[in-house]
Amino acid sequence: MIRSFLCDETGATAIEYGLIAALIGTAIIGGVGAYGSQLGNMFNGVSTKMTDAVNKAP
Repeated sequence: MIRSFLCDETGATAIEYGLIAALIGTAIIGGVGAYGSQLGNMFNGVSTKMTDAVNKAP
């Protein structure tokens, strides 16, 4: 019974997947934080150009 408990690795796999998910989440948050303002400026520029194009249409 003790030997089977010590050899059981099913919990370790779940922990590994959890750590991988946390790492991916941290990378996404870091990327959005680093490039978030640049992306916001780009989308605002596109929105402005589209609004101007619609207002100039006959």
